[in-house]
Amino acid sequence: MDSNPKVTAANGGAAAVALPVSPMAPAAPVPFTGYQKFMVAVLAFLQFTIVLDFMILSPLGAFLMRDLHIPAARFGIVVSVYAFSAGASGLLAAGFADRFDRKRLLLFFYAGFVLGTLLCSLAPTYSFLLFARMVTGLFGGVIGSISFAIIADLFPLAARGRVMGVVQTAFAASQVMGLPLGLYFANRWGWHAPFVMIVVVSVVVGVVIAAKMRPVTGHLGLQKPGGPFAHVLATVRNGTYLRTFGMTTLLVTGGFMLMPFGSAFGVHNMGIPLDKLPVLYMATGVCSIIAGPLVGRLSDRVGKYPVFVGGTLLGVVMVLIYTRFGVTPLWIVIVANMILFVGITSRMISASALISAVPAPADRGAFMSVNASTQQIAGGLASFAAGLIVIEASDGRLLRYDILGDVVVVGMLITVFMLRYINRVVMAKPQ
Repeated sequence: MDSNPKVTAANGGAAAVALPVSPMAPAAPVPFTGYQKFMVAVLAFLQFTIVLDFMILSPLGAFLMRDLHIPAARFGIVVSVYAFSAGASGLLAAGFADRFDRKRLLLFFYAGFVLGTLLCSLAPTYSFLLFARMVTGLFGGVIGSISFAIIADLFPLAARGRVMGVVQTAFAASQVMGLPLGLYFANRWGWHAPFVMIVVVSVVVGVVIAAKMRPVTGHLGLQKPGGPFAHVLATVRNGTYLRTFGMTTLLVTGGFMLMPFGSAFGVHNMGIPLDKLPVLYMATGVCSIIAGPLVGRLSDRVGKYPVFVGGTLLGVVMVLIYTRFGVTPLWIVIVANMILFVGITSRMISASALISAVPAPADRGAFMSVNASTQQIAGGLASFAAGLIVIEASDGRLLRYDILGDVVVVGMLITVFMLRYINRVVMAKPQ
């Protein structure tokens, strides 16, 4: 059972909204309490700091390679070490994720994330920065899974689309507000400054969580006998959970295959000037900020799976078009990119909300940790596979980007059938 009245009563007063919902029809809109609204805002802001820390490194590449005298290949290691550290920590933390108050667990890993970011702001050498990014990934990679477990604990399935819609706008917000501000700081005070900015904001968020968030302990009374390893083993042996992890792998593959080459394709194939790329990214980010909450509400009203199917069909059409663009006017590229990201946003929000209902309350922490590790590892492998498909011509143009798009489309279509099974499992459970 996904929503246990006793569990929700112990998780910060959410019992007032944990009403029974018929599995045969989409739920009516569920009102949020004042505390729930606060938690949505806090978790969204927390995700903003995590995403910004992850994304800020790429635009700082020019500064780092110049100041630390490192080649592009070694800079790539700095970027990837975060993802692999995050994937490893998720697996290691899975056995303990359901054994503690989720608030304390969140604060512990968030404190480690702040420490890692602080070390980045102090890094004098490449080796020190590499170590600092490893520390940041070890702690930061688990925070998303804890946040999603908290969302599943505090909100019934009928309201999770709206919550995911707001929380997932952290990606767009970091792109629109965080990255430009971070680059301004880097140009003014050096590449250490953006990390200082993230530390300051994160400390404020951490203090608010410590002072205002209520303990989340309802899952503790549901634990089965056995140690952490047995808990993880039972999680990864569950057939439904395994199918969900497979679904997650394909879900993130599409974005991670296209994203690493997006700017290069835009500049060399579509003819977008380098100084116009921020306009493209900001327009896409603003669109995502607006679309996220709307998509979340829509998924709660008409159903998560129908929204996912609609987003997939839209995404398939746009990927096939976008990856075949030649030299194209900027305004057309912006419109196409915005439509593409509406499709991607619809898929991610609806799928995340539906997947959150898969694990039993006693398994949520372990399930979310393994699922987050799956995302990180799949993302790294997808980027590597994309590099094997795409070829750079002598004039800088990317060749076989259309083939890469075809591979992404096949993966997107397969997820429609995989999520259909997950949807049936979720809808068969009392909500």
